[in-house]
Parts: sequence; C-alpha cells; structure tokens
Amino acid sequence: MKRVLSYLSHYKKDTVLAPLLKMAEALLELLVPLVMAAIIDRGIANADTPYIIKMSLLLVLIGILGLVMAVAAQYFAARSSVGASTKLRYDLFSHINTLSYSELDSIGDSTLKTRMTNDVNQVQNGINLTLRLLLRSPFVVFGAMIMAFTVDVRASLIFVATIPLLALTVGIIIAITLPMYKHVQGGVDKIFMHTEENLSGVRVIRAFCKEGDELSDFSQSNGELVRRQRRVGAISSLINPMTYVIVNLSVVVILNQSGGRVYSGDLTQGEVIALYNYMSQILVELIKLANLIITVTKAIACAHRIDGVFGVSSSIKSGNVTSGDGDAPAIEMRSASLKYATASEPSVQKISFTLGRGQTLGIIGGTGSGKSSVINLIPRFYDASEGEVYVDGVNVKDYDLSYLRSIIGIVPQKAALFSGTVRDNIRKGKSDATDAEIESAMRVAQAGDILDSKGLDFVIEEGGKNLSGGQKQRLTIARALVRNPKILILDDSSSALDFATDARLRSAISEIGDKSVIIASQRTSAVQNADVILVMHDGRIVAVGEHSELLRSCEIYREIYESQFRREEL
Repeated sequence: MKRVLSYLSHYKKDTVLAPLLKMAEALLELLVPLVMAAIIDRGIANADTPYIIKMSLLLVLIGILGLVMAVAAQYFAARSSVGASTKLRYDLFSHINTLSYSELDSIGDSTLKTRMTNDVNQVQNGINLTLRLLLRSPFVVFGAMIMAFTVDVRASLIFVATIPLLALTVGIIIAITLPMYKHVQGGVDKIFMHTEENLSGVRVIRAFCKEGDELSDFSQSNGELVRRQRRVGAISSLINPMTYVIVNLSVVVILNQSGGRVYSGDLTQGEVIALYNYMSQILVELIKLANLIITVTKAIACAHRIDGVFGVSSSIKSGNVTSGDGDAPAIEMRSASLKYATASEPSVQKISFTLGRGQTLGIIGGTGSGKSSVINLIPRFYDASEGEVYVDGVNVKDYDLSYLRSIIGIVPQKAALFSGTVRDNIRKGKSDATDAEIESAMRVAQAGDILDSKGLDFVIEEGGKNLSGGQKQRLTIARALVRNPKILILDDSSSALDFATDARLRSAISEIGDKSVIIASQRTSAVQNADVILVMHDGRIVAVGEHSELLRSCEIYREIYESQFRREEL
C-alpha cells in the first residue's frame, strides 16, 4: 500500500486541497443546525420576519459556498486519483516488461491483465473517495458531537456514547471483510482466464462442439465468484442497518430526554431541532463512510495484489558486455539444460553444439522434443539451469540484454502481429527502418505478394485476423530480417508455408549475407541443406550430422524423412 500511496507525492497540491476543501464544506454544514435553531427560537418565536429572511439568505449563501467547495474538492481529488493511477499503471506495465518468461509463466497472463486493469481502477476509486471522505466524514461526526456540546452538555453525552459504539461496529466489519475481498479478486482472475481462453480458442471449441463443457466450467467459476461476493456483500451490508439502528435509537433517547426539558424551559425547541440535525448529520456521514469503507477495503486488497507484482523481480539480470569476439563461434552450448519453474523435470538436458559464423544449424524433432527450449536459451528468454551458452565467445549472462537481443533476429513458433499497418509491424524489428528496407525484407521473406496487393499502409487487425496463417508467418520473418541480425533464428516459423515457398525462403536467406542461421522444424526439407543438423528426442540430442549421414545412421531422422517423403509423393 505504501508504494501505491507514494504516487500521490506527484500531486501534493491536489492531494492536500481536496480534503481541506471538503473539511471547509463540512464546517459550513455544521453551522446549518445552529442557523436553523436561531430561526426557530428568535425569528419564528418572535414573529420577526426580517430576521427570518436574513437568516434564510445566510443558509442560501452557506449552500452556495458549500457547493463551490464540493465541486473544487471533487476536481482536485479526480486530478490526484487519476494522475496517480496513470503513473501506477505505467510503472506496472514497465515492470511487467522487465520480467523474464519464468516469472510471466509463474504469475499467469490473466492475473497480470486483471491487475493492470480492474485492480488499478479499484485503487483509483479508493484514492478518490479517500481524499473526499476520509477526513470529511470523521470531521463531521466528531464536529457534530462538539457542536452539540455548544448547544447542551447534558444531551451531548448521548453523542459521546454513540460514536465509539459506531466506530467499534464499523471496525469489526472492516477486519472481517478485508481478507475476503482478496479472495473475491482471485475469483475475478479465474473468470478473466476462462473468458480469455474461450475468446482465443473459440474456433477449436466450436469445431469440437465443446460449447456446453465450456459453459459448464464458466458457470462453476462464476458461481464460486458469486458465492464469495455474496458472503462479503452480506457482511458489508450490515454496516448500514446497524448504524441506522444505533443512530435512530440515539435520536429516540435525545427526544425522550429533551421533551420534558423543553416543557420545563431548560431547552428551547430550536436547540432540540439542532441536536436532532446533528445526529442526522452523523447518520448521513456514516452511510457515506460505509460506502467509503467498502471501496477502500477493495482498493487495499487490490493494492496488495499490485504490490505483489512489483515484489517479483526478474531472475534474468543484464550484464554489461556490448561486444563479442569476432573470431569465436557464433553460438556454442556446453551441456546446457533447462528446467521450467513449474516443471518437475528438465525440458532439455546436456545440450552441446557449436555453430560457426555464416553456418546454418538445423534442429529437428517431434512435438515436445525441446527444439523451442533450446532456442529460448540463446537470447536469454530463459537462463540455462545447468551448463553455459555462448554467443560470439561470450557467456550470454555477461551480455547487456539489449545488445544481445539486438544482434539476434528471432521468429517465434507462433506468429504474433499487432494491430496497425504493415509498416508499423515490420518496424517492430527496427524502429527507424526505411520503406526500402522494409520492402527488401518482405521480398526476402517471400511476402512480395502482400506488398504488391496490399501495400505498406494496409491495416492489420488485432492478432492478424485479416491475414492467413502463411501471410502472418512471412510478415514475422520480414520483421526479423529488417534488422539485419548477425544471428537469425527460425523456430518452426514456416509451418504454414507450402514446400515451394519454404524452399524459396531458405534460398533467399542464404543469399543475403554472412548470417548464422538456426532453423528449428519438423520438416526434413527445411533442415536438410543445413551445415549441421541436431536430431532431438525427449529433450536430448540423439544424433548430430549432415542430412545424408543422418539418413544412414539415425533411425529417428530416417523415420521422419521417409514419412514426409511418402506424403509428398502422394
């Protein structure tokens, strides 16, 4: 919570002015019962019409001043809360982008999205209400008690007994509901995850007629969230009726005691009305305070969840090396293993190979054999749990991360495009790329037909929904090529391409300079011309060699080749 509140330091003036103006408004409100008492006891009792008009105009003036102060306080509270939440959201987004894949895997996408959106909004609402009511409501409650003493000491003792009882009631409810709201937000995470999975996998769900199963799962998660919300809502809802009961019983006691004293002349009618109004003000403020407590309790729970993300630091720390050894191999792995944070067994074990400058390395194996895991070790998306990885003769852990990734062009297995133009998407690889560079990269990536038919200003929808799978893959390849990297990594990135286009792509890449290339694929046609091929099975390298050599010596490679060769002939 301290971290969240620290953002208010950027809006000190607004943070101070908002509660001060609300307290000034409250002070004016506390004067109203005294003015009303004067109108009754002096104006009405003496039939003094000019006095009644004068005091009525004073009430109007108090109302106008209170309105101006309330609007100004709302303006400053909004500036402070929105500004603080904007900076909080920006810093949270920036922090999330510093986390490694391991931390992102552990926390989960749905949780991070909920904390970036819903949780920050709850904190914003909490700050807004806190600035407006946290000081105002207690000020009115205790101010009403003090003002009651100026009216009549004996009757004011009822206020002294009532206020601690109200504070105890509210405190107990807060203590019970605060941890419950944390569980409610956890349920929101689960709903978000179900919704995200269903929207992204809607084609699969419909293709297998699983709508009923998904509705059942969603209903179960939704029902659990509703039950949690009902439990916490039932307890929170006790604030209003309990405060109503306590305050109204106090009003009954005041009227009961004051009636006889008015008859005896110990109290005036106006003073009784003033005491009643002060108790009514306490009731109104406690209702506001109840809403504040519910909102602030949610905000505190959300702030703790946000702070939990800030408390997670990346396991991958940047080094300071910004150059390599020009005579060393482009890439070298020495008994490298990788075990994911949530896995019980290593995904790849004891991986060793050397890739010289300008050479092409092919990695082939079935689904789950560990091809992508090996590739992820090179740009340090994950750190090797054992062994070492070297690029240009330098351990990747010693490199400045920005430099390391700037010399690597990687095309991930899943083609990811962003909403925007073709030009904008290609420039993700190189922000200052000229149109000529973009066009050249697209033609090497065999995306010339997209360039000719759609142009660089063609708008790509979210996730590339208005493109085919092959078009998306070719654009992601162009995005990697436009930065002219020393090392190009293609992680099964041509699976949606036909064999002829794939062959032209590999031929074009081989002609564009002295690049070290890694091609991970399940197609033997994609890797058969590589200088060296790694055959992977169950996270291990089972064979190393050239295409012709592996056909003779490696049964796994031969089986893959023959199954695809027969399929191609058919």
